[in-house]
Amino acid sequence: MIDLATDYLGLRLRNPLVPSASPLTRDLDTARRLEDAGAAALVMYSLFEEELAAEDEQTARFLLDADLGHGEAASFLPDPSGYQSGLDAYLEQLARLKRHLAIPVVASLNGTSLSGWVELGRELEGAGADALELNAYHVAADPLRTGQVVEARYISLLAELRHAVRIPIVMKLSPYFSSLPHFVKDLEVAGARGVALFNRFYQPDIDLDSLTISHRLHLSYPDEALLRIRWLAILHGRVDLTLAATGGVHSCQEALKMLLAGADVVHLASVLLQHGPERLTEILDGMRRWMEAREYASVAQMKGSMSQKHLRDPAALERANYVRVIQGYRPSGAEG
Repeated sequence: MIDLATDYLGLRLRNPLVPSASPLTRDLDTARRLEDAGAAALVMYSLFEEELAAEDEQTARFLLDADLGHGEAASFLPDPSGYQSGLDAYLEQLARLKRHLAIPVVASLNGTSLSGWVELGRELEGAGADALELNAYHVAADPLRTGQVVEARYISLLAELRHAVRIPIVMKLSPYFSSLPHFVKDLEVAGARGVALFNRFYQPDIDLDSLTISHRLHLSYPDEALLRIRWLAILHGRVDLTLAATGGVHSCQEALKMLLAGADVVHLASVLLQHGPERLTEILDGMRRWMEAREYASVAQMKGSMSQKHLRDPAALERANYVRVIQGYRPSGAEG
């Protein structure tokens, strides 16, 4: 019997497959289907800083301050006591998932400012979250802001939350840091229990007819796994925190490669949105068959076996590999 168990943020999971933040966790029945399909834990849909800020402003404008200067209008205002905010709904859903699921539930915060996140972290912990995923989705567009300032922003946000909550915090990162291993090490020192590699920035497009910026959601594709594989393989064995792979996993092949590179857990989103929770079972079954055929007894045995630390040719993950790939390429139809 193959042992698929793995460790995630200090939690022992029955297998490495963890659905990442997506609309799937907004519905209890769908969350149950994910658990039944084999999900070892769940990351809830994200709680967005901008949405909460806009909601607070709107509430103050229409429910709390609408009678300013017009005392006679107070009797016509809606009763704010029955109003449910986005935060209230999130906390309620978190509590519901914890009541009905046997697997760990990770809350997801998406934002970059220090304001309010400490208190939010406390509320999510109080509602039963087993861990917090902090998705610091920040596009560094200011040419006067240095890379050190950008990194310090992440560290400060993590440090504030770390002092406020006892549950583990995982930082979901983009690949756009000048020295990713050094930054990950800094996050570890600041108290992160894990990192998720990588966040996918949703890129704006240009509508040539209307000459406006358009926004469309593009789901991931399998080739995106390659960037994750490289950096997981470089980081494995050099840091002591949990390494989570996210982005580009559509089959058991990508999941296995992530684990061989050094991931502790593999996140799934696009494939589940496209094919439903039951696709998770197919991926797990494919992983088991592959491991049995190659006589792996456990995930722990295979994890990181293809990392830079264990490769006979460590340069295969660095520039030397780039040079070999370019020089070895032959255009279609060219003679060898």
